[in-house]
Amino acid sequence: MTDRFASCVEAMTQSGQPAPLYKAVEAAMQELIGWKLFTILVVTPEGDRVRRTYTSNPKAYPVGGFKPYAQNEWGDLVLRAKRPYIGKNADDIRWAFFDHELIASLGLASVLNMPIIWNDRVIGSMNLLHVANHFAPAHAAIAKPFAQLLVPAMMLEGQG
Repeated sequence: MTDRFASCVEAMTQSGQPAPLYKAVEAAMQELIGWKLFTILVVTPEGDRVRRTYTSNPKAYPVGGFKPYAQNEWGDLVLRAKRPYIGKNADDIRWAFFDHELIASLGLASVLNMPIIWNDRVIGSMNLLHVANHFAPAHAAIAKPFAQLLVPAMMLEGQG
């Protein structure tokens, strides 16, 4: 984990941000946790929506796409209580996301949503999706420091 974290920190020093950082965090999460879909969302300055700033699947989930700021139990947990969400199966995905049918069509049935927190508020989220029962609480502990490395990128994306 230390080598991957160092690679992400090194990526932060490169020009052309935030792309080098996004790529480094994506690679670290693939190696350390595994995923089939990786996205990063930033909370819009108005605070009523999230905008996709990075995706591993631009066809299904293009950069720039907006979602409403979740006014539901998932939003209460991740966006307001600042806690990660681990969905284990298709029922958990259906409970949390309005686009659950698209997620299922991609063969995905588990999720780890990691809030990106700055100054005591969620400014974005790092999201990993995989087959059913892939994610465990230990994965959230691994993902947290990498999600926090994304704070400068969220600032560049217009949040903060």
